[in-house]
Amino acid sequence: MKATLKLIAAIAFIFFATETIQAQQSEKQLKKEVSSKTSKSVRKDAKKYVKQGYYVAPGGLPIDKQLERAQMKAYETNDKGEPKYLIESGNSVAETQTAAKLQATETAKLSLAGQISTQVAALIENSIANQQLNTEEAASVTKTVAASKNLIAQELGRVIPLVEMYKKIGTNVEANVQLAYDMEAAFDIARKVIRKSLEEETKIAHEKLEGLLKFNE
Repeated sequence: MKATLKLIAAIAFIFFATETIQAQQSEKQLKKEVSSKTSKSVRKDAKKYVKQGYYVAPGGLPIDKQLERAQMKAYETNDKGEPKYLIESGNSVAETQTAAKLQATETAKLSLAGQISTQVAALIENSIANQQLNTEEAASVTKTVAASKNLIAQELGRVIPLVEMYKKIGTNVEANVQLAYDMEAAFDIARKVIRKSLEEETKIAHEKLEGLLKFNE
């Protein structure tokens, strides 16, 4: 019995020691990332923002690190060599920092949704002829896709915050944010939203509808 208890204690010790080492390594990697130098162009842009009076929230990454993160996301590609993320900015002025951030974030999300619906419209336009839609059906599809921006914005899940900085404007606060959204997830949401709208508002045959919504697959 004692031998068994000793074995359990030894296993538990090894487990917690391993967890502690991993946590220390993660902390070291994070500190290294924060302290590493950013590129000259990014530092130059960051200095411009600081000169204009922008600052970050307590605990937030320095402006140069945020700009670097945004730049890296913009260059990321998927296995097809296409951009992996959609990126949009939002700006707002409000009486409090929290309100300004919320409004700026909503503006950026709406811009993301607009970018998604624009790209989807172009892809679906190419599919309309292939699915042999008549004039009325084609017009309905075009109208539905054009009206999908707000619906897509409502369905957007977790956005990736890239930049979040603030500036005092008299007694108010200006928030400047930049968000990223995974391209593949964005198209999945667009398909879901547009499929539901087309099913409710048109009488397009199921097989034609499925063909239209195979964009970017």
